[in-house]
Amino acid sequence: MNLAKERKSIYVALDKYRAWLDTIPDEQFTETPKGGGWSFAEVYSHIMQATLGSTIALERCTSNNCHPTTQRANFLGKFVMLFGRFPIRVKVPEKVASKMPVVKVSKEEAKNLIVKCRQRLDDTLAAVKDANPETRHKHPRLGMLNAAQWLKFIRIHLQHHLKQLERIQKKI
Repeated sequence: MNLAKERKSIYVALDKYRAWLDTIPDEQFTETPKGGGWSFAEVYSHIMQATLGSTIALERCTSNNCHPTTQRANFLGKFVMLFGRFPIRVKVPEKVASKMPVVKVSKEEAKNLIVKCRQRLDDTLAAVKDANPETRHKHPRLGMLNAAQWLKFIRIHLQHHLKQLERIQKKI
């Protein structure tokens, strides 16, 4: 895995999230789309909370704060890592939803969350290249991921939800 390329792709995605905020009218940001689904605000809440949570798992792997294991990514995790995308739309696991409930954040909160995600990534990215690949932390859907895989997941997940913003825009 090319860590510099992953980092750049993550930052490009975060820049797109920031740019989207300037294009969404304030009154539409928290509006639930016709036919249901998440609002823009709820997508921002989910994706930034998930990114922050993923940076915690990434940091645990880089600081050897979780035990080395022979367990690996499950079938879905291997698919996502191999193809760089999710094969289907999936709902947030109940266990994750209870820990990180999706809320309608304000645009200002969304901007602050983007900054916080960047800072967390800046703090942890340098350690990824030296992380033990056998040190893994469990992802709720993908199985046991090491630091490099957590970084790749962050990129894939950010890009996945950018497509969701486009779908919401079409509905509104």
